[in-house]
Amino acid sequence: MMVLMLTACTGVTKSDDHTKEEALEAEATSPDSTVADAIETRPAVENFELLTSEGNHSLEAALQHGKGYSLYVFENFTFDAAKGRLSMSNNLGYYVDIEVLPSDYDLEQLEIIGEEELSQFGVMQNYSGELVEHPLVFADLYLQVSGEEGISDYIVWKSEAGDAFLFRLHNPKGEEASDFAGPVLISLSTVQSES
Repeated sequence: MMVLMLTACTGVTKSDDHTKEEALEAEATSPDSTVADAIETRPAVENFELLTSEGNHSLEAALQHGKGYSLYVFENFTFDAAKGRLSMSNNLGYYVDIEVLPSDYDLEQLEIIGEEELSQFGVMQNYSGELVEHPLVFADLYLQVSGEEGISDYIVWKSEAGDAFLFRLHNPKGEEASDFAGPVLISLSTVQSES
């Protein structure tokens, strides 16, 4: 139908229709076209409001691409696309691992896995459904352990488009903890599927 509308607007003759149709179909089925379309629809750089101890600040973030998704990454952060890891550039102990979930993921099974993973760090809290004014408001599951070592989160989150991701966040106690938490949560809220 899109081809017919393009034909009507461009005044292409019937003999050209077949060739144009083939070109559009080849482009639509090309694996690179989806990534190219996603790149074109998201700006290379975006500004985000970040609340700090000094008030609201507008910070710039650059679009980065992982395996099947993209996200905005702030200055002083490093994104390892091969590992799906977003970390602080000056202290790699502050990081979050990003995993694309299949559309048929089992939330109950993921919750069991998350509880097992987090149990080694301390007493777990379940904040699922309580994230009203949080950057990750669409979290289906938000498990957190806050202990002597710092904070560890296990989050199942859906983008506005409905694509699901698993985030394993490690925020050790230290001077950089607050510098990590705000920007990384905003970055995670921008994760979007490219497939």
